[in-house]
Amino acid sequence: MRKTPRDVPGFVLPAELRSDIQRAGYYPALVADVVGSALADDEVTAYLVHQETTFDQDAVRRHITVLVTTPRKLVVVHADDHDDHHERAVATATSESIPLAAVRGVMLTHVVSAPDAYIPGSLGREITLTLGWGAVSRLDVMSATCGDPQCDADHGFEGTIASDDISLRISADADGDAALARALHFARTLSAVIGS
Repeated sequence: MRKTPRDVPGFVLPAELRSDIQRAGYYPALVADVVGSALADDEVTAYLVHQETTFDQDAVRRHITVLVTTPRKLVVVHADDHDDHHERAVATATSESIPLAAVRGVMLTHVVSAPDAYIPGSLGREITLTLGWGAVSRLDVMSATCGDPQCDADHGFEGTIASDDISLRISADADGDAALARALHFARTLSAVIGS
């Protein structure tokens, strides 16, 4: 008897996660199988599906990111169009599994219009979710100064190193209120378990 993907351990996803992947519309069978394969038999504790379309000269490029937390790891799946001048469409799908202990930070940037009329508890209509686990670091370097505007001495350089392995912008106006709520839930769930 030949096994179907649904019979293979690791390919069974919670119905809500599978539904969100289907709703995103970017090769849902492929994306669901890549997510399921990376999860193995781990239980899903939170997830975020983020679909994005970009325009590059004459081409439209689609991209989906699926973030999933389990009791042991953070799973990151990216799938997008592969531009290799093939006659047929080609997609690439990559998964990464990061132990929760390795996740260094969860950063949320809340964008709030009319902050003078902010309603407590609303947290705005847009966020940028940035996760860092040390795979990618950014170094911002600038000339150091002493604060004296007349000083022309060379004070060397100063800079900051930031770990931002993935950054996603989620807007209630563009993605819907439910997508923003899921992103906030995902961030809270991951923030609660990192560094434990």
